[in-house]
Amino acid sequence: MVLLLGLTWAFYPQHAALARYDFLTIAALGMQCALIASRLETLEEAKVILLFHVVGTAMEVFKTSVGSWIYPEPSLLRISGVPLFSGFMYASVGSYIARAWRLFDFEFTRHPPFMATVWLAVAIYANFFTHHFLPDLRWLLFAAVALLFGRTWVHFRIRHAHRRMPLLLGFLLVAVFIWFAENIGTFSAAWRYPTQHHGWRMVPMSKLGSWFLLMIISYVMVGAVATRRTQGE
Repeated sequence: MVLLLGLTWAFYPQHAALARYDFLTIAALGMQCALIASRLETLEEAKVILLFHVVGTAMEVFKTSVGSWIYPEPSLLRISGVPLFSGFMYASVGSYIARAWRLFDFEFTRHPPFMATVWLAVAIYANFFTHHFLPDLRWLLFAAVALLFGRTWVHFRIRHAHRRMPLLLGFLLVAVFIWFAENIGTFSAAWRYPTQHHGWRMVPMSKLGSWFLLMIISYVMVGAVATRRTQGE
């Protein structure tokens, strides 16, 4: 997806009959179908990724309505001011986590109860909306994440060797790479923040915290599928 954003920004015809955003939506849908057809992604994983797509698009519609960011180019395949390819950007995160979970054979020690993580994910998602009208609770949410996952280790297999790292570190590393991808996305004018209206500048580091919290939501969604798969074996 990030490569598509860069290539279409550099080479997509400016006056093409099909808008760039619509091309990105069709291309993303094609990639999703290819992942399922090639069995690189299971149907169960695709279902939860679809849910993440819906959750992400709903947040995008709200965020653009309050001016958090904009999509400056025209398109037909959109909901309100949000082109449909944006949901695939969120779905890409879920797809990555699902595939990594399966390929690296994740196991955990001192993992918190699943329902506790569900309620945390719900609170994080709600705060993305409510902080525009009520006090921002993200620091309490960061503390809750640390409290729940602070003692959790993820064990993963590379070839025949098993390794481990603190799960919080894993969340942070993925969030950092997403933040880099977001800088590429805004540089390619896929979307723009208010601070970028008069020219591109680096995405604020505060967005790294937002992606870290969003990681919890995607992790919990994918975890639901992984847990059912483990129980079914």
